[in-house]
Amino acid sequence: MTSEVAKSGGTSAAVLLPIMAVIFGVYIVMGLAMPVLPLYVHQGLGLGPFVVGLVSGSQFAAAMFSRFWAGHHADNKGPKHALLTGLLVAAASGLLYVLSFYFAGRPSTSVGIPLLGRAVLGAGESLVITGALTLGLTLVGAQNTGKVMSWIGTALYTGFAIGAPVGTTLYAGYGFEAVALATMLIRLVGLPLLSFVRHLPQGRRFAGLTKVAGAVWLPGLGVALAGVGFGAISTFIVLVYVARGWNPMWLPFTALSIAFIGGRGVFGHFPDRIGGAEVALFCIVVEAIGQALSGKHIPLRLRCLELFSQVSATRSFIPGSAWKRSVARRARAVA
Repeated sequence: MTSEVAKSGGTSAAVLLPIMAVIFGVYIVMGLAMPVLPLYVHQGLGLGPFVVGLVSGSQFAAAMFSRFWAGHHADNKGPKHALLTGLLVAAASGLLYVLSFYFAGRPSTSVGIPLLGRAVLGAGESLVITGALTLGLTLVGAQNTGKVMSWIGTALYTGFAIGAPVGTTLYAGYGFEAVALATMLIRLVGLPLLSFVRHLPQGRRFAGLTKVAGAVWLPGLGVALAGVGFGAISTFIVLVYVARGWNPMWLPFTALSIAFIGGRGVFGHFPDRIGGAEVALFCIVVEAIGQALSGKHIPLRLRCLELFSQVSATRSFIPGSAWKRSVARRARAVA
């Protein structure tokens, strides 16, 4: 399929800019809550680390289980419709955060509402990111997959980088109520940006679930295993900072985001040139080393679990070029 960029003679960056703006707005709000939600659950509601992990992890669990639905939605109703629906669903999570304040005297009830809010946010995120990537790849062509991932990833982590210190400031000055209101309102402000996003005509052929799963299960497994460490560290690192009296609490999230943006800017074109499997293999080893170093004060059994996850993810990409050619053949079958 000929990309819309090739037809119009435009550049990838110009076409992707409105999509990047929407993604930036969505993830700046996610950055707001990332460093402060564990504090709110642990200190504000007086609940333990297990509940902190449960509330934070509900977003990722909902995002995982809603991905198939989000993909089906984007394929059948169009990626722009998926973006719109995702923004509205994600804005509802802020409304649930606000609702939880009316039950502040009952922590067991109050924590259930943010937990539901995080799950709703995960579903909204699935729609937004699936719609954005589908739209971007369709507009600029599969030959520019690396560029699409890099530009949208840059917008995503720029939002994280800015949202983390802003969320910490709001929480310190006005409490979690301010973060909840910002979560709802900023996403609604992002709706007008969709008017600048191109609408794609329908009529494309869609592959069945079996074909798609056969094409993506191996890299998907690698990405899932690689995310174990990120999920654990991002959930509890704020509590570690508080326990040790370290400041500012938002620094780990912003540092991660800046490093991610720099890496995408420098190496983002490599998957298109030398292959995604080879790049993933190198990067997963670097990530494993970094997380092993950051976890030197963590009990040994947890570090072993962390390294096992990273090594398992690495093994998913070991077949290298042969794996890449296999996926390419499957992708051609799906197309």
